[in-house]
Amino acid sequence: MDTMTEADENLMRVALAEARAAAEAGEVPIGAVAVIGGEIVARGQNRVLRDTDPSAHAEMVALRAAARALSNYRLADCELYVTLEPCAMCAGAMIHARVARLVYGAADSKAGAAGSVLEVLNHPKLNHQMKLTPDILAEECGELLREFFRERR
Repeated sequence: MDTMTEADENLMRVALAEARAAAEAGEVPIGAVAVIGGEIVARGQNRVLRDTDPSAHAEMVALRAAARALSNYRLADCELYVTLEPCAMCAGAMIHARVARLVYGAADSKAGAAGSVLEVLNHPKLNHQMKLTPDILAEECGELLREFFRERR
């Protein structure tokens, strides 16, 4: 596991802004940014309800946009910043895209596939391994989700 840098914190704040925008649109507040060489190449936020698409998680939206921006579905130089630990679907997409590094905020004790519930990322039998940096601004990322669900109960 990698350790946090100031750049990681700054990029996670951009992902948090995407998450807040998702919440304002009535979506679960999860945001993501795809970064290459320190530059943001794509952004994503949950769009499941707006797009009527069960696969429109923030990570998937960001990965699709990054692939389009680079004209390549292989994102080998890409770092993905996401406010919540990815689910199995998103983790699988990151593996297929060959994402170099995942940085995430809050752990997901219900569906996390980077170690909380499942060990999809960096499973020893899979052919792609990526660097992981968990818990970046974890409290802020988790509180945004808790607040969103508190308001809806």
